[in-house]
Amino acid sequence: MAVPIEFQALAFDPDDARVALDQLPKSPAVFALHGAEAHAEPYIGRTPNLRARLERLLLPSAKHPRRLQLAGRVRQIRWRLTGSEFESLLEQFTLLERVYGPKCLERMHLRAPAFVRFLGSNAYPRITVTHRPSLREADWAYGPFQSRAAAERYADEALKLFLLRRCTEDLDPNPSHPGCVYSEMKMCLAPCYQGCTDERYAEEAAAVDRFLATRGESRLVTLRTERDQASSRLEFEAAAGLHAQVQRVEGVRALAPELVRPLTKLRAVVLQAAAVPGEVAVFLYENGYLAGPVAFSTLGMRIQNEQSGSTSLFAQPVAIEAIPEEPPADSPAHETSPEAEAAAPAKLARGVLEARMEEALAGLAERFETPSATLRQGHLALLKRWYYRPEARRSGEIFFPDAEGQWPVKSMLRGVGRVAAKMISGSNPE
Repeated sequence: MAVPIEFQALAFDPDDARVALDQLPKSPAVFALHGAEAHAEPYIGRTPNLRARLERLLLPSAKHPRRLQLAGRVRQIRWRLTGSEFESLLEQFTLLERVYGPKCLERMHLRAPAFVRFLGSNAYPRITVTHRPSLREADWAYGPFQSRAAAERYADEALKLFLLRRCTEDLDPNPSHPGCVYSEMKMCLAPCYQGCTDERYAEEAAAVDRFLATRGESRLVTLRTERDQASSRLEFEAAAGLHAQVQRVEGVRALAPELVRPLTKLRAVVLQAAAVPGEVAVFLYENGYLAGPVAFSTLGMRIQNEQSGSTSLFAQPVAIEAIPEEPPADSPAHETSPEAEAAAPAKLARGVLEARMEEALAGLAERFETPSATLRQGHLALLKRWYYRPEARRSGEIFFPDAEGQWPVKSMLRGVGRVAAKMISGSNPE
């Protein structure tokens, strides 16, 4: 197994285990225990306390005779410190994939996420739920959802807003077709017995595709415009009906979290605590690949004070003494020595910080590689597992590109400040 160069290595002697274990830090890390045989598979794991975990694995225990003991087989310890569970899971997956290949998905219980799939290549499109979206039709796969049940509920509620067919058969429209209950209830255009023209059905299918691609925003824009126009014409009953439709669409839209996007357009930046103080770890998900971390230095930033309720990136730092009022420029007290000026941290201009973030993103883009099917599924499953955690247990922040595909750099810098503030205050849930 090729171990990244940033991993630290330490020889292990079973007869003098304490000497090696005392050199290990009591910090979160991903580790690999190697045996004497070069071909032997290493034991790979992650832990919030490296020394304590390896003491349990490598020191004999009379109180726990059934506990896994690896001391007799281990000859080398390799590890890398991590700043968050998100980083630990990604690094553990990377190591397991190199050793076990596709079996790493099973070892980490990473199942393929659920997607709502729009069957646009069908002559009479419909939608379905799948865990295996085709890469050829990835533009029509929307997700990932938290579960298959969540995807099915979203698909069912979205269909109630349109007249798209729900049957799964390959249609050969014929007036002699008996139809189904949905056509009887006027919930389908009934292309099966030519209840509509092909052009009319294609128009409805396109509306459904736009709805899924925009998480309902396309439908909301149309309904809100019609509602406002009806209200301006004093047609209040029509406006009230349109307002009720707006509320229904908003309810369906709420079933699709912000992570739900066309698979080909799913891009995200994740910010996490870093193992090194004064840094924040930046990850980039794009084209099915999760790259990172790249360290973003908070040097020169004024970390925001959450206790004050301020949202300014340059607010007073947490746990730092108050800054005294600056004397007038012509006052003797205003004069400072060159040594003091060099020691004082400078507050960087916003343009410098934005350039720093753009440089970090460019560095992540350079790491991209064409992912295998295993990497694609594993990275997406890791992102989905972290994103759908309860907010109280989900550390870090996530950002998505705007409608033009540009990253919200200023918002991301404020996110860096929030992550750094939690690192300083020790309030990280992990």
